[in-house]
Amino acid sequence: MSAVTKDKLIEDLKVVANDVEELLRATASQTGDKVAAARARAEESLRGAKARLKDAGEDLADQTRKAVGAADDYVRDNPWQSIAVAAGVGFLVGILVSRR
Repeated sequence: MSAVTKDKLIEDLKVVANDVEELLRATASQTGDKVAAARARAEESLRGAKARLKDAGEDLADQTRKAVGAADDYVRDNPWQSIAVAAGVGFLVGILVSRR
């Protein structure tokens, strides 16, 4: 799954979790079998969503650590090439900024 998709998924799950928590607070004073069953299903769904959110966050953090490690290894193995690339990127950014 791409980083943008994971970021969107994480953000969507946070919104859903907040909405479910707000719904549970709003219906706390309601009674009845149907309300109790709906609350139980909502609470279970919320627990599942939070667990998936935690897993997605951990996966994203692991991938980020791996990418940073790979970049660090490349820079250590190829310092002059890295300096040249950084200078080139800086030059291009400077040109783009000066145009505005």
